[in-house]
Amino acid sequence: MRFVSIALVSALGLSLTACGSTTANRSVNSERQPVVTRSHFVLDVNTTGTGSLPDGEFRRLAGWFDALELGYGDRVAIDDPGHGAGPSARSAVETLVAQKGLLVSETAPVTQGHIPSGAMRIVVSRSTAAVPGCPDWSNRSHTDFQARTSENYGCGVNSTMAAMIADPEDLVRGQTRDGEDQAEASKAIRAYRDKAKKAGGL
Repeated sequence: MRFVSIALVSALGLSLTACGSTTANRSVNSERQPVVTRSHFVLDVNTTGTGSLPDGEFRRLAGWFDALELGYGDRVAIDDPGHGAGPSARSAVETLVAQKGLLVSETAPVTQGHIPSGAMRIVVSRSTAAVPGCPDWSNRSHTDFQARTSENYGCGVNSTMAAMIADPEDLVRGQTRDGEDQAEASKAIRAYRDKAKKAGGL
């Protein structure tokens, strides 16, 4: 198994850096923003001559998923450039991934190293969010009367948000509404408003 980590765009799209600014920050924007990092974990599993996944490799893959604590927010892909894996092997991987409540992505990210002949590569992509440099109390005993925002401003809120968000990549891209039934999604809101009207409220 190999591990590759790459840094993504800073969360919220602000141009301010995560490190303390050399000039006074007189705005209400926090200099400390969540930074999202994506890591790729890869495992090469052997397939038989027919392109199926042997029982031993199936158990090894299941144990690998358990060790990674595969769950919501993770993305799983199959990299098989030689098309050596048959439908049976792919179906076995999809079954294991489905047991974790996930789906197999259609496109695999680019990873380092050559995939051995007669093997397919399973890639698990995981993102984490953190706020570098927090907390920052470097100037807590210094008063310069510049009417500037503290370097520590936003550390508590942004660090908590980074720790609580289920899928850190939502800080980068957000969620799309493609394919959602808006009438179904707003049913709870309509029920609340109708109940409030009957009770003499809104």
